Amino acid sequence: MSLINTRIKPFTATAYHNGKFVQVSDETLKGKWSVIFFYPADFTFVCPTELGDLAENYDTFKALGVEIYSVSTDTHFTHKAWHDTSDTIKAIRYPMIGDPTGAITRNFGVMIEEEGLALRGTFLVNPEGVIKVCEIHDNGIGRDARELLRKVQAAQYVAANPGQVCPAKWTPGAETLAPSLDLVGKI
Repeated sequence: MSLINTRIKPFTATAYHNGKFVQVSDETLKGKWSVIFFYPADFTFVCPTELGDLAENYDTFKALGVEIYSVSTDTHFTHKAWHDTSDTIKAIRYPMIGDPTGAITRNFGVMIEEEGLALRGTFLVNPEGVIKVCEIHDNGIGRDARELLRKVQAAQYVAANPGQVCPAKWTPGAETLAPSLDLVGKI
């Protein structure tokens, strides 16, 4: 079953954020757009490239009213240790959620049970707590923050403009479509 247009399940966790351990829950996400960004593990190879890419684009996400939450099955203590020892991870200003029980990872359907690790899952959650984008990758395939930004912009546009949809390769300012009988077979 797809998670698209479903409400996120309740959760509570501890995150490492701006030098502190903070509590994060499903309630924390409400009222703003959120990206939940699952990755396999700290101190690995592809993961820091993805998290660093998000860190480099963080101000753009924030300007769109979006908070990023990275999640792995590591503890918040491990996130702090990684932050303290890696220049790439040191640049992160978004919350890094620890999910050592795997509860959140299972809620989003990205747990690799036999490994106790998450797949590379990206979820865009609207301010009401409803999942609008869900993308899951094999762990050998890294993600690109710019691709995610375009999806965020499209989801926000569609939310703000009922009756409009964004075609392939849509970017802000480009034409959208208003689905109707008149368009059937004309595109």
